[in-house]
Amino acid sequence: MDQTVLIVEDEKNIVDILSFNLKREGYRTLEALDGVTGLELASERSPDLILLDLMLPKISGYDVCKTLRAQGKTTPIIMLTAREEETDKVFGLELGADDYITKPFSMRELLARIKANLRRSIMLESPAPQKTSQPEHCLCLGRVMVDEAKMDVFKDGQALELTTREYDLIKFLASQPGKVYSREALMEHVWNYEGYVGDVRAVDVAVRRLREKLEDDPANPQFIITRRGQGYLFHHDD
Repeated sequence: MDQTVLIVEDEKNIVDILSFNLKREGYRTLEALDGVTGLELASERSPDLILLDLMLPKISGYDVCKTLRAQGKTTPIIMLTAREEETDKVFGLELGADDYITKPFSMRELLARIKANLRRSIMLESPAPQKTSQPEHCLCLGRVMVDEAKMDVFKDGQALELTTREYDLIKFLASQPGKVYSREALMEHVWNYEGYVGDVRAVDVAVRRLREKLEDDPANPQFIITRRGQGYLFHHDD
């Protein structure tokens, strides 16, 4: 498999359990028991995915995540947290984490999330089609254009600075404008979680961040529309 997972966790017994199970699945592992070491390994060794505890010695998982994203690192990050408060999870997602899982968790669920995030990362790193000028590689939706070949989104001709997750989200919604997708469906299609059932807070955070970059007035969105009790859709005027 030749994929490396960095485990940043201060409880040695948890590190040992995670390392054992990941190696059994064919992954290589790196381990760090504090935030400073974790940040150094993430920066120097470029793992394929990071399992990041939030409550760490020296510097917190929040700071590790924030620093890596500020450095331009796009490595998938799954937060490990014992906290149940939504604000902790949302804060981590806002800083750039891709996913979270709350302790105690099943190894089966964690492995599924690791595979989903790695699969998405590999898809994004795949070479883009060579014929970038052909219309079939662009979604032209009024003021918004999604260039699927170059993985760029333009509004009124200006390129938007989107994260890979935000790009995935708008591309999926824009591919079928007017169709409402539930949060669970978006977790399945955009986050690559097959048959997902669980916490969908990550979807709301991603939508909010996307609106801040896409909408004229994020409080009154014109493009990413909420259908209360149903989900989200992409709207455009011809």
